[in-house]
Amino acid sequence: MVKIIDGKAIAERIKDSITQNIFKLNGPRPNLAIILVGEREDSQLYVALKQREGKKVGIDTHIYRLASDIPEKELLDIINFLNNDRLIDGILVQLPLPEKFNTDKVITAIDPKKDVDGFHPDGPDYLLSPVLASILACLEEIKFDPRGKTACVLYNSEIFGLSIKKILAAQGLKVNLKIKSAEADLVVTALGEPHKIKGSMIKPGAVIIDIGISKAGDKVWGDVDFEDIKNKAGFITPVPGGIGPMTVAYLFKNTWEIYQRKGK
Repeated sequence: MVKIIDGKAIAERIKDSITQNIFKLNGPRPNLAIILVGEREDSQLYVALKQREGKKVGIDTHIYRLASDIPEKELLDIINFLNNDRLIDGILVQLPLPEKFNTDKVITAIDPKKDVDGFHPDGPDYLLSPVLASILACLEEIKFDPRGKTACVLYNSEIFGLSIKKILAAQGLKVNLKIKSAEADLVVTALGEPHKIKGSMIKPGAVIIDIGISKAGDKVWGDVDFEDIKNKAGFITPVPGGIGPMTVAYLFKNTWEIYQRKGK
């Protein structure tokens, strides 16, 4: 029977550490600016979650709600304003943006030292993407030994897929984006296609990290068909309760890291 990697428990440990550090402060608390463009229901839910969890750890969040028809230049002007606002430690643009926007242009407009999502190509080493940090935390949690093992990354975003490949290769895994998932010791899936991954598609005992999230009505789905793989996989991150809570925790960890380095 597959073992569950409890993302909520990992996230709580990370947030507890941040909370303790912020509690010891004798000055202003870290500040995170979140930019939400448009009215996508899932994006609004994610932003509300980050705002709620931010209060719990002691990080002040500032929400900028913008209409979907806002000119791109105006969005870039707001980012530039936040780049120069010394109160703001971290900046997050909630993705995805409406189609009319050039996402790469918007992300690279953020000061790399304030990019808590870790997407900026010139970002410092201490600001690792929360998704990538979550993957590494999962492997550490289960004491995964990468020596001599292979990984398969399933994705629908080239930049995202390549960034995952890079971080896994750095751990010593042999990563080939074209390798069959049934041959891989580790499968990382970020397709956003509900129940796409079946038991026949994985190697017995494989570790599966499910990043893909789809929403239909009030139901949230992962890429993996849990019922079909539960007697074949070794470990899996559940959806919900896996990677999601961890990315929020690492978002705050990055905000704290930026805050600590302010003025240095």
